[in-house]
Amino acid sequence: MTKQWANSLTGRWCFLAFSIFLNACSNGLTVSTNMGSAIWTASAANLSNWLHWSLGNMLLIEGVIVAITNLLLLRKFDYFRLIRNLLYIIPFSYILQGFADFFNYIGVPDLNIWFRVILDIIGLFGIAAAVSLYQRANLIMHPNDDFPYILRFRFMHGSAVWSQWTSYIPPIILIIISVIETHQLVAVNFGTVYNILTQGYLIGWSDHHFFSKLHHHLNYKY
Repeated sequence: MTKQWANSLTGRWCFLAFSIFLNACSNGLTVSTNMGSAIWTASAANLSNWLHWSLGNMLLIEGVIVAITNLLLLRKFDYFRLIRNLLYIIPFSYILQGFADFFNYIGVPDLNIWFRVILDIIGLFGIAAAVSLYQRANLIMHPNDDFPYILRFRFMHGSAVWSQWTSYIPPIILIIISVIETHQLVAVNFGTVYNILTQGYLIGWSDHHFFSKLHHHLNYKY
């Protein structure tokens, strides 16, 4: 694979397709292990538990709100960017649920706790690698990952770590509010803390080591 092909429109679409599959599969695996999901998924699960809406619907609503927030951060109403975010979030919300159901069906939740911890770590790495790929391809993007991407290059001087940590503030607040209302904490475990502490680093590492010939395609001013 040449650098020229990797950064061509065809190459970027291929990386995008692979990253969507990898992201949905990895998220579904972390949900099935019940050892802690990525922070946005965990916030949606807690909101779902509080409001009694399906996880897929909650992920969709959360994604739409974040997509609108992204436009406010850019200080312009970019219809094309909003459409791209929605094109990602609408199918992804339910594909993730499908992968989680599949992993549940094959018995992942019944595995020994240490196997589930290992699978959870693998899933969380897969999420970070997928985010790195479709952030670099920059064709369509999950709004929850577009959010730290905008923070990274507009406000955080390119730091994947600080932008990722800052982007975790809203879902953490949502989890706290949900717990106050329900007195229950769901989908938060070892993996959630691991995700908060490491995803920014893992995205930065993946930028340089996971299909490193694909570079960032920035299409707006910061």
